[in-house]
Amino acid sequence: MSRTAAVDEAEFRSLMPEIPFTRRGFLVSSLAAGFALATQPVMAQTMIVTPADGLEAGETKIPVHDGELPAYYAAPQKASKYPVILVVQEIFGVHEHIKDVCRRFAKLGYFAVAPELYARQGDVSGMSDIPTIFKEVVSKVPDAQVMQDLDATAAWAAKHPKGDGDKLGITGFCWGGRIVWLYAAHNPKLAAGVAWYGRLVGDKTENTPRHPLDVAADIRAPVLGLYGGADQGIPVESVERMRAALKAAGRKSEIVVYPDAPHAFHADYRPTYRKAVAEDAWQRCIEWFRAHGLG
Repeated sequence: MSRTAAVDEAEFRSLMPEIPFTRRGFLVSSLAAGFALATQPVMAQTMIVTPADGLEAGETKIPVHDGELPAYYAAPQKASKYPVILVVQEIFGVHEHIKDVCRRFAKLGYFAVAPELYARQGDVSGMSDIPTIFKEVVSKVPDAQVMQDLDATAAWAAKHPKGDGDKLGITGFCWGGRIVWLYAAHNPKLAAGVAWYGRLVGDKTENTPRHPLDVAADIRAPVLGLYGGADQGIPVESVERMRAALKAAGRKSEIVVYPDAPHAFHADYRPTYRKAVAEDAWQRCIEWFRAHGLG
């Protein structure tokens, strides 16, 4: 190992003490093409496809403490430093919709990067149903591992010629929405976050010892929560509990509930997509980041 690699590895380990340093290898070394089988059929008539013209975009590798994490990134082609947005995947991994979200941010002047946070646990793209995805892969992903991988991704972006490491934001959808709340309580350098219909309460396990409601008082960066009032998996009651906890703790976060919207209302490739709600929520997302010094 070179001296530079050893120093970088030591740096990452100092930032990420929660996970034992082991060389256990990665099950996923590159991103899957297309969409997970569990999302089929894809609703092509509503799916948004953002072209990469004018962008620098594609797959990359993020150095982490035990290897390299596959990721997708997008940034404007013009040489400059851009605010960094970490994009956290849905339960289905980093697929075409998440890649497209990165390009949407890049078109607006951001450096967006989506790391494949299940890379050590497995590939969900070939799994045909959500229960299998959760049992075989997602339930085995420790929150502590996710926090350290996001730290590593932020560090990589800060060293990139186009990444402004002093301007860091995060957004995530579904599984990733929950992660946004946790990361806002984890990283003191985060400027702002936007959480799309992320679970707020749940069973506590070794891998998921705390949920967003448990860390409401510890959230340091302002987070905008975007939720659907008709979400069958996230009761409005839990959303109101989170809102009350944030208010009681004096946190400058906000939650918007769209009364008739289902879960995954932003996922334009799925039947749950609600165009008007998704567009309004996206505008709120961008305005939130800009209001907090990002862009």
